[in-house]
Amino acid sequence: MTQPNFLTTPQGRRIAYHLTEGDGPCVVFLGGLKSDMEGTKALHLEAWAKASGRQFLRFDYSGHGQSSGRFEDGAIGDWAEDSFEAIHALTSGPIVPVGSSMGGWQALLLARRIPERIAGLVTIAAAPDFTEDGYWAQFTPAQKKALDEHGFVELPSDYMEPYIVTRRMIEDGRRHLILRSPLALPFPVRLLQGTSDTAVSSQTALRLLGHATSPDMRLLLVKDADHRFSDGPCLGLIEAAVKEVSP
Repeated sequence: MTQPNFLTTPQGRRIAYHLTEGDGPCVVFLGGLKSDMEGTKALHLEAWAKASGRQFLRFDYSGHGQSSGRFEDGAIGDWAEDSFEAIHALTSGPIVPVGSSMGGWQALLLARRIPERIAGLVTIAAAPDFTEDGYWAQFTPAQKKALDEHGFVELPSDYMEPYIVTRRMIEDGRRHLILRSPLALPFPVRLLQGTSDTAVSSQTALRLLGHATSPDMRLLLVKDADHRFSDGPCLGLIEAAVKEVSP
C-alpha cells in the first residue's frame, strides 16, 4: 500500500488521498460508510484510470481510513464538506463522481452543490437519506430513547463491527436529505444495484430513479449481486458505466 498525500481542509480536517494525473473528466471515487479508499472498487477504478490515461481521485473522509478524526464524531454534512473540499482543491474542470452506498448520497449532494462541474455520475447501491429512512425509521422506541438520553446507539453490521449511530448523525442527516425535494441531475446517470443486497434494497434504487430528473438516467439491477458489488463481473459493470457517462 503506497503512502497517501494529505490535504488540510478549511474546517481543519486532514484528508488522506491519492490522485492519478491524466486526461478527461476526473473520476472521483466516493466510498461508503466506514469504508476506506483501499477497497476493491476504488483500486480497480484507479488501475483502469492509469491504464486508460484518465485522471482519478480517491480519498478517505474524516474519521475513515487514514484521514484525521474519529468516525463517531462525524456526520453526513462533514463528509460532504470533505468531498467538496478535496475536489475543489485537487481537481479542476469536469468530474465524474462514482459513489458507493453512502458515497452515492455524497455524489448526489455534490450534484446538487456543483452541477456545473459534473460530466456524469455513477452510483453503486446508493443509500440516499439512509439516516432517516434506514436508521431512524427502524429504531425501536427503546433505541430512540437511548439516542436521546445517551447520544448514540449501536447497530449490528453484516460486514464489520457494530455501527455507532449518534444523535448528531441523525439530526445532521435531516439537513441533507435529497429525496424530499426536487433533484435535478442534468447529465448522464447510471445507477447500479444488486438484487441480493441486504444493506440497501432495490426499492431505494427505484425510488431514486423515479424521484430524480435527468436527460439520461438508467438503473441496472444485477441478479444475485450483494452490497459489496465487487466481484469480477460487477467491477466490469462499474467500469462500463463510467465509460458510458464520460466518453
